[in-house]
Amino acid sequence: MSWLILGVAVFTEICWALSLKWAATLATWQASSVPIILSFVNMGLLALAMRGLPAGTAYAVWTGCGAVGVIIGGVLLFDDKVGMVQACFMALTVIGIVGTKMFAQA
Repeated sequence: MSWLILGVAVFTEICWALSLKWAATLATWQASSVPIILSFVNMGLLALAMRGLPAGTAYAVWTGCGAVGVIIGGVLLFDDKVGMVQACFMALTVIGIVGTKMFAQA
């Protein structure tokens, strides 16, 4: 169950980061409230996931998946550019995340 909660936390992390850029483009208090709300949800879910997972494992998976997800989201939503070298390092990040999950003690 902790891994599922961590997956939802990763999703909210990605939404949070992308909402920062979205809110900056709109520059309204309503848009600015979205990343604030998502940050509370995000941290709460991460803390909940850490009840059943080692902190280092949960944080590594959360940040790694979040970083790759935000890059992909930026490409899809904001037309951000990703070079071949950056894509290769993203693949290494994913390999590290898979290894962390496969060899996690919890």
